[in-house]
Amino acid sequence: MPALSVLDLIPVRTDQTTGDALAATLSLARTADELGLVRYWLAEHHNMPAVASTNPPVLMAMIAAATQRIRVGSGGVMLPNHSPLVVAEQVALLEAAHPGRIDVGLGRAPGSDPVTGHLLRRGQTSDGVDTFPDDVATLHSLLRPAGVQVAVGARTYDLRATPVATTAAQVWLLGSSMYSAQLAGELGLPYVFAHHFAGRGTHEAIALYRRAFVPSDELPEPRTIAVANVVVAESADEAERLALPNARSMWRLRSGQSLTAQELVEDAEAAPPTPPMDELTQSWIVGDPQHAATEVARLAERLGTDELMVSPIAGAHRGGRPDRSPAREETLRLLAAALA
Repeated sequence: MPALSVLDLIPVRTDQTTGDALAATLSLARTADELGLVRYWLAEHHNMPAVASTNPPVLMAMIAAATQRIRVGSGGVMLPNHSPLVVAEQVALLEAAHPGRIDVGLGRAPGSDPVTGHLLRRGQTSDGVDTFPDDVATLHSLLRPAGVQVAVGARTYDLRATPVATTAAQVWLLGSSMYSAQLAGELGLPYVFAHHFAGRGTHEAIALYRRAFVPSDELPEPRTIAVANVVVAESADEAERLALPNARSMWRLRSGQSLTAQELVEDAEAAPPTPPMDELTQSWIVGDPQHAATEVARLAERLGTDELMVSPIAGAHRGGRPDRSPAREETLRLLAAALA
């Protein structure tokens, strides 16, 4: 059975403030830690009322401080939005505070609308995509104890993310395209495919990554994780109900509408029906514990990966505590128990 990890976008429901959503995420992270899951990653999205995960390093600090053993990371930091040195320093400080527990997953998408992306880059006309391979390599080197050497005129400066690094965060490359798969292989980095929103092309991308893989000092063999949207409940019918709010959010996003706060289950059920969403949800794993465990194991076997990262997307019923996400926690509990 595959090992389990978590990707959290920190969804904000209609009954929540941002503070409530953060409190719910801390509770979810503690649940994952108690269940013995491998890692807990936070995404980077901007200017979206439905998503609170805007700053992965800050969130990583909160999660790492609230948990005991689980690895904590970004899924991912959208590197074109940031200076590699700043990200390296943030991550290195977290690794110094929590040795052996920090990951940094890197992506090249903006994670935002064009205007927000422009402001994140301080008005620079370049979108950072062209320099992405060099930026990844630079950040990776900055996190190592040896750091990098920078030539300025006739002088050479030694540069590293912390004054004295004794351990280094693990760097992963994220993506949903052939480009990221090829680059991860060429750099000898572990690779995470965003199966949860791509839904297709997963096998091809992972196969390309393995063909392109060049062994590195830290990674002698290819290593992959796939991410899947998952909802697990005691019954299949209840799981389908809990998946509806997120499915409607994805429909609004794909149809060009504003991504507002996520509806509660009862409000989603009472809303006018949307067109069939099979194309959006066919890659999701939704059902009772046995069905979900079987599908998770099958997906991991098909992809040849020994770890699967689940994005628990279950909604919430009306009348519950706004600072908790009980159905998301139950998804992790039921799935972990069924896979044990």
